[in-house]
Formats: sequence, structure tokens, C-alpha cells
Amino acid sequence: MTTTPTTSTAFDTAALRRGVEGRDPAALAELYAGDATVEIADAAHGPSDPLRLEGRDAIAAQLRDVYGRDMEHRVELATATDDALAYTVRCAYPDGVLVRCVSIAELRDGRIAREIIAQAWDS
Repeated sequence: MTTTPTTSTAFDTAALRRGVEGRDPAALAELYAGDATVEIADAAHGPSDPLRLEGRDAIAAQLRDVYGRDMEHRVELATATDDALAYTVRCAYPDGVLVRCVSIAELRDGRIAREIIAQAWDS
């Protein structure tokens, strides 16, 4: 009897945590499908006109910008099923300003295919 090896397509929440907390935009970009989209609603981009990123290259550029800033990032909650991911990130700037990011995403083959992010800052 021959067995066929199975391949896992589960999303790696531990890799997400390592990438966020290690400020590693390249590792985080690898968690996205090549054709992924991300929508971000924040103070500069309201819900009716969110920042829209299309494709892994655009997402990677945004990740390099965010994780290149002098701030701490910590994943507070993260959970994934076969086809969905939800997580929260708490960020702190050296001056004490806090940012909270909440994300929900559709997964495809263990990668983020579509993500919606809402961010809020201390005033």
C-alpha cells in the first residue's frame, strides 16, 4: 500500500506573530497570495474610501513602510480556520502614542487572499 503525503495549507499564525513582533516585512509579505488585496480604513482613509493595495508587491511596500518605523508591534490575538484569519496588533511609538489594528482576512491555500484592516490612534 502506498501512501500519498499530505500537504498542509493551514495558515501559520506563529509565523504571523514572529513577523509582526520581529518587524520583518519580507516574512510577512510571504504570508500573502500573489494576487492578494488589502483594504485599510484609518484616520487618513475612511471606510468609504479605504487605502487599497493590490498584489503582493504593493502589500510588501506598505509593510516595509510600517515596519520601518520606530515603534513596537505586538500581536494580541490571532486565530485562523481553513479559510479565515482574524488578528489584532497593538503598536506603540516611543512618545507613548498607541495604535490598535484589527484585521479579518479570507485565506486561500494557507495564504491571505483578501484582508480588511481598521486602525485607530490615540489622539
